[in-house]
Amino acid sequence: MRIIGLDPGLQHTGWGVIEAKGTHLHFLGAGVVHSDAKAGLAKRLVQLHDGLRLVLDQYEPEEAAVEETFVNKNPTSTLKLGVARGVALLVPALYGLKVDEYPANRVKKSVVGAGHAAKEQVQMMVHRLLPASSAESPDAADALAVAICHAHHATSLEKWGAATFREVLR
Repeated sequence: MRIIGLDPGLQHTGWGVIEAKGTHLHFLGAGVVHSDAKAGLAKRLVQLHDGLRLVLDQYEPEEAAVEETFVNKNPTSTLKLGVARGVALLVPALYGLKVDEYPANRVKKSVVGAGHAAKEQVQMMVHRLLPASSAESPDAADALAVAICHAHHATSLEKWGAATFREVLR
């Protein structure tokens, strides 16, 4: 299964694509879609949309996973992050992909083993799990971590059955 992980942000949206075959993970690509901080909000959302479309066209993923947004102290920043996250959810859905969402703590726990791991720990573990990865930016590494998290959960869903696994998660 080819998975794209997305770490949404208005200025920098990280993306990472992996191939998951059973428990084996293979790195395919990673990067960041940038928006122009001087442009208006609508134009920036179009830039994110267009950039993500290019990535989806190039890598043709079968499923998508998006990191859930956390609420921070600045309500304006939270709203802007929310609309960027909307684009990250919308674009793969427009391609007909199943889109799952994961909280940051679950992503970190899946990759590092601790839900409150530092960004540096996540980057190190992503590189260990995907030695060929070239995720230079923290945003791209976080996106790969989201894809890895989804691969782990998708494998569990297949192994245990979707209904049973969801009951265990509750």
